[in-house]
Amino acid sequence: MNKTSFEQPSNSEDELLPEYQFDYKKAKPNRFANRSGKPKLTVVVLDEDVAEVFSTPESVNKVLRALIEAMPQASSSETV
Repeated sequence: MNKTSFEQPSNSEDELLPEYQFDYKKAKPNRFANRSGKPKLTVVVLDEDVAEVFSTPESVNKVLRALIEAMPQASSSETV
């Protein structure tokens, strides 16, 4: 069996370059990224006084869903 030294690589093509130039203009979005099964999350920053009342995301979602059900249905152009 032929043994090679770890200090001296046998093939210089196997060497890693010290720096790689990545062309971000040729990058494509990951088409598998949304297949994880996790729901899409949107982050909203609450004012400090509101955050004192609603300490968990579940409590905020519960109140907002109740508010949405109580609101009269508006067309999509009227919503903010």
